[in-house]
Amino acid sequence: FPRREFSMTIEPTPGNEVYIRYQSFLSQEELTSAIMKRRPTKIDIGAVFNYPPKDNKSLPSGKLQTQERELVFDIDLTDYDGVRNCGCEGAKICPRCWTFMGMAMEVMDEGLRQDFGFEHVAWFYSGRRGVHCWVCDDGARKLTNEARSAVATYFEVNLGSDKNKGFRLSSPLHPMLSRAYKILDPQFAACVLPEEGHGLLATPASWTKLLLTLPEAALSVAKKMGERWGSTKDRSTPQEKWRELKAALMSFIGKGSNAKKVPKTLSNTDRIRIEQWPVETVFKYTYPRLDINVSKMQNHLLKSPFCVHPKTGRVCVPIEVDDFQTFDPFRVPTLAQLMRELDEYEVERGDKDEAVAYDWQKTSLKEPFEQFQKKFLVPLMNEERRMQREERERKAAIVGDF
Repeated sequence: FPRREFSMTIEPTPGNEVYIRYQSFLSQEELTSAIMKRRPTKIDIGAVFNYPPKDNKSLPSGKLQTQERELVFDIDLTDYDGVRNCGCEGAKICPRCWTFMGMAMEVMDEGLRQDFGFEHVAWFYSGRRGVHCWVCDDGARKLTNEARSAVATYFEVNLGSDKNKGFRLSSPLHPMLSRAYKILDPQFAACVLPEEGHGLLATPASWTKLLLTLPEAALSVAKKMGERWGSTKDRSTPQEKWRELKAALMSFIGKGSNAKKVPKTLSNTDRIRIEQWPVETVFKYTYPRLDINVSKMQNHLLKSPFCVHPKTGRVCVPIEVDDFQTFDPFRVPTLAQLMRELDEYEVERGDKDEAVAYDWQKTSLKEPFEQFQKKFLVPLMNEERRMQREERERKAAIVGDF
């Protein structure tokens, strides 16, 4: 703890932000005292160093080095602005675009656990427009900058840019991307295609726009689907249209249960492009967009869990991946709410409840913090104690001290 960096953002005058880096404290009490004295608008957590970071100015140049740091990821809805058809952009969010965060979390969580074997993975609401991931396994904390970069790059997919709208996935698809597609496709159909989502297949104008993105070799399929869906007899839902379109594309290239004779003019490259088009379309809208620089360096800061976002007043509470559907970013505790709850508690009960040792137990933070403690902190500490015990036993075995 004394070698962990804390950074505080203070605002001496409105609009004048000052960042105080390389702060470290001998104890929790000292940290609490500093927070009460400086009253920061934001608290960030950095790496564990070889010396207390507060001594950095008294140490020889280059002497202060990072030793370990949780592997962290930052996903922000502003990076989805190009595919948010709900009217939101920038810092603005709504229930319709918030679903993108749940999709990203599920893909990343599955990959971190299945492909890298990490177990202690915690997700937090950023307090405004995104989510943060903290991977706290011992192996993750010890990763070098090069290894962190490799892990982050493993998940990175080039989804194109404003200047280069198109992108291509490799064929055959990497197993991690195949798994991501299986996770994302049903959610794409449920949350992106319908009018109550982002309306990608909800109106003639929207489905015409989507069909125009098909590879040129499949324009006959696009024409056929456009005519069918534009018929007054068509009553298919956006989800049914998506299934029909995928089936028609597979049939066109000679795959699936209704495979047809492949046109002689269709090259192998065309077949691959047509087969990959549904995957690329789903990824364009739903695949995680990482702020990859946050993950690459041990020395990078990230907002502290359970702190208050300075712009919204919302607390950065944990999010369970499996319970994302019930998480509402607009209903998380706010600073004003917590202050009101503390006042109400004191009026109603005072100091009579001996079971309440901390102020957070008197507020709406009680349930999220206790759940976080039970599901994440306790297993993590048990793992740490087990590793320390095994290390002591290993050293004792070497010297014969049983």
